[in-house]
Amino acid sequence: MSPRVRVALFGAAALAVLPALFHVLPHLPRFGDHPSPYGDAVTASAPVARQTQNIVTALNFDYRGFDTLGEEFILLCAVTGVTVLLRGARGEETSARPGQVDGRPVLPPSESVTLISRVLGVMVLVFGLSTSLHATSTPGGGFQGGVVIASGFLLVLLGEGYRGWRGVIRSEFMDGLEAFGAMLFAVCGFAGLCVGMPFMTNVLPLGTAGSVWAGGLMLVINAGVTCAVGGGFAVLFLEFLEETRVDPGAEG
Repeated sequence: MSPRVRVALFGAAALAVLPALFHVLPHLPRFGDHPSPYGDAVTASAPVARQTQNIVTALNFDYRGFDTLGEEFILLCAVTGVTVLLRGARGEETSARPGQVDGRPVLPPSESVTLISRVLGVMVLVFGLSTSLHATSTPGGGFQGGVVIASGFLLVLLGEGYRGWRGVIRSEFMDGLEAFGAMLFAVCGFAGLCVGMPFMTNVLPLGTAGSVWAGGLMLVINAGVTCAVGGGFAVLFLEFLEETRVDPGAEG
């Protein structure tokens, strides 16, 4: 399909959607308002019923945890699909040699870049762990913390080079970490069903609101999400960066 045809199809699709867009926009609620009473009910009850100050965490890992479990497995399937496609395109064998970008060899990092990356890498990882651990008391949680932690892994590549990156980021470990996180989430939900309780029943002590240990079972689920998201994004980064590697079979 030529670029001109693609632009024409996009224009036709945009024209078809515009009438519906102009019909819907005037009927949207004002910023900060919502037509559902459930938001107010959860906001009022969660701090007492679930001992959590972050209402989003209570929603994701308790009140509508079944939906979040589906989202978790969507991420798992997406990472699996990318991995299968990329590894299938280049083969399973990988090289520890530096890759190339646009045919140009990647130069080793300078001492200043290495130092800055090491310092920032530790700071980013600590911030990601803090974001995840304080899921019930401050904005954040396993989804956000997992992404921040995975982003910190990229600083290993910038500071230590390709060999250092491959030495730290092992695909087998990251695959297992992602799978373990998703499994932990599922076990927390379905374990209750096995003994006759509702799905994802919070059976652990709720603690005190504002404490790192508040939330009961939500803390375990949040830890699983952190592992799944951090491991999943690390696998994605690894697979995309592997596309720049030098294939030993293509040399000579």
